[in-house]
Formats: sequence, structure tokens, C-alpha cells
Amino acid sequence: MTTVGDWVEGARLRTLPAAFSPVLAGTGAALAAGSFRPVNAVLALVVSLALQVGVNYANDYSDGIRGTDSAERVGPQRLVGSGAAPAATVKRAAFLSFGVAGLAGLALVILTQQWWLLLVGVACVLAAWYYTGGKHPYGYLGLGEVFVFVFFGLVAVCGTTYVQLSAVTLASLFAAVAIGALACAILVTNNLRDIDTDVVSGKRTLETRLGDRGSRVFFVALLALAGVAVVAVSAASGRWWSLLGLAFVLPLAAPTRSLLSGASGLALVRVLKLTGIAELLAALGLLIGLSIPA
Repeated sequence: MTTVGDWVEGARLRTLPAAFSPVLAGTGAALAAGSFRPVNAVLALVVSLALQVGVNYANDYSDGIRGTDSAERVGPQRLVGSGAAPAATVKRAAFLSFGVAGLAGLALVILTQQWWLLLVGVACVLAAWYYTGGKHPYGYLGLGEVFVFVFFGLVAVCGTTYVQLSAVTLASLFAAVAIGALACAILVTNNLRDIDTDVVSGKRTLETRLGDRGSRVFFVALLALAGVAVVAVSAASGRWWSLLGLAFVLPLAAPTRSLLSGASGLALVRVLKLTGIAELLAALGLLIGLSIPA
């Protein structure tokens, strides 16, 4: 029988900073422009969290039925791959999560009267499902990082700003680049850890294409991009306190050295966890810095 602990592990809590962070950063950008709507911000957070959990369960289901997770792997247990839960049940959990995101998104549309946002919501759910679902999942074509950058960076941050401000500012766009780059770094670490089993199962992630060394260099490039984007947020907003977003480098100093020196297995699990914390720190720094008057 599947336990509550199994479902919690299947939700992959280490990835949830990628759901909190864009809402925090987007809210900071709205505050810098003089607008804050707490109800809209909370609804945006529900959408982001539900989509993140949904895509985690959807990946678990799709990878499980394809046999991608049948090989021995390092990291959180997969519900379908390990046999801890029936595939159909995990699929229902994914669509239940998407349903929660849809209801929260519909509430946002009604509150803002921006009905075109329904199309954005549909695009988010379709992108979440077809990441590893369907006949030709784009996550198997090396495009996973594109999905993460666009939807958990640009769309999530700018969308959070938009539903509170009815506009997207230059500061929110740069904040979206910073958060999107760090969210991609989480995915790179995850896929780097699974690179051997993905090659065996035929899952062609970007990391299997870049190779071990190339993926590690790409991780560092993403951190550099995030740092430059945080500085750009400060310049665009005139809120130099937003440089607090650079606090993300603090928990990543030692893990980055470890990753560049060839860390593998459980050592990469630690890098994954700290990268999630780093993204959250960047978002908190931006939120606090952008809320302080210029």
C-alpha cells in the first residue's frame, strides 16, 4: 500500500523552491512599481506550487511506464518505477494537481478580468504534461531546460507581477531571467545525476547531449547568468537593495567547487538541494530589496 510518505517523496519537495521563488520575485517587482495585491499573490503561489507538484507526478508516471526509472538510480524514490504506486493512480494525482492549478488560475482571471490569461494557463498545463508525456516528449529531446526557463522563469515571474500590476516591468523581466536560470540549474543537477541511467534508457536530456563535463560547465554558466540578471534588476529598478538577491552565491560556493571537481551520486543530491535553497535566497533577496523605497 502506498503511504503518505511515498506520495510526499514522489512530490519531490527539493524542487518546490522553483515554485515559491518566481512568485516572491514577481511580487517584489510589483512592489517596486507601487502595487501589491496579496490575494492575487497567494493565488499565483497556489498555481505555481500545484503545477510543480503536477509536473513531478506527471514525470513519475511517464518515465515509469516507459521504463526510464527501472534502472537503479540515485535520489528520491519514483512511485511508478519502484512499484510503490499504480501508474494510473499517479496519473490521476498529476491531473488533480493540474486541476488545482486551473481553479486558482481561473480565480485570478476573474479577479483581473484578463481572460487571455486562460490561454497562458492551458499552455502551462500542456507544457507540464508533454515534458515527459505523449508520444514525443520534448524532455527526451533535450528541451527540458527551455520549458523550465520559460514557464518557471519568464511566465511565472512576469505573470505574478502582471496579476498585481496589470503590467510587466523591465525589473520583473530581469528578475525572471535570474529565477529561470537558477531553476534550470536545479534541472541540470538533477539530470547530471541521472545521466548514466538516462543514456541506458534512451532518454536524451540536454545533459546526455552535452556530456558530463559540458553539463558541469553549463551549470556554472547558468549561475553567472543569474548573477548578471540580479545586477540588471537593480539597475532597471533603481533599488540597489535588490542586490541582496546575490545572496544565492553563498550556499553554492562549496557545492560548485565540488561539482566542478567531479561530484557524483549522493554528492549531487546535496548540490541539488543547495541549488534549490540558492534560488529561494535569490528570490527573497529580490523581494526584500525591491520593497525598500529607492
